[in-house]
Amino acid sequence: MTDSSDQPSIDSRLFRDVLGHFPTGVTAVTAVHEGQPVGMAIGSFTSVSLDPPLVAFLPTKDSGSWAGIRAAGSFCVNIMAQDQMATCGVMASRADDKFADVEWRPGPTGAPIIEGSIGYIDCTIEAVYDGGDHDIVVGRVVELEVLDAKDPLLFWKGGYGTFA
Repeated sequence: MTDSSDQPSIDSRLFRDVLGHFPTGVTAVTAVHEGQPVGMAIGSFTSVSLDPPLVAFLPTKDSGSWAGIRAAGSFCVNIMAQDQMATCGVMASRADDKFADVEWRPGPTGAPIIEGSIGYIDCTIEAVYDGGDHDIVVGRVVELEVLDAKDPLLFWKGGYGTFA
């Protein structure tokens, strides 16, 4: 293990700028906590394992939405479509009721499946690991489905878009 004082200092703005050149898919991770739906926009989503079926996402540790999802013990990853920029914007906000104008139905764990999404991956929380200022959340897949094979919403260089 290397002493962190031996590591070069990386400017956080440069870090964001360089990594922003890597396009990511956009998801909305949702749950129901204390009877209320909670959700957040996430670009750091990935598959982890086929056997057992595991996925992961990386929320910031200080996110109130993540606190609600963590307390729920389960979550649903909604794959956002290119026509869901407004929904994504609400999920990325700090609004008190992110679901006021968002149509959804409960998935197997009770977590919201957002109408109009390309598909969903419903999960239980398998493990949470430290990832610096983020947590690394591993979920065990309970159910998943493609709902509508339309173009995905992508995040690239600080903005949202889709394939041209």
